[in-house]
Amino acid sequence: MAEAVASAAISTPAVSPSAPLPVRAVLPWAVFVGLLMLVALYFVGAEQGATAVFAGEGVHEWVHDGRHLLGFPCH
Repeated sequence: MAEAVASAAISTPAVSPSAPLPVRAVLPWAVFVGLLMLVALYFVGAEQGATAVFAGEGVHEWVHDGRHLLGFPCH
């Protein structure tokens, strides 16, 4: 049994390092994530203020603690 484990460990191929990703493959994802972060920042920092997209206090209540954590005044 020990011989089978030892021979399996010896015969496994080495893992070669992966090739770097081209910028053309990363750029769309970077733009998408950047836009998502801007939308999240808007909802945490500015929604329910002077530029409210949704009526009511629902969004404010969901992001209330996040506003205080990030230093945005809300009341």
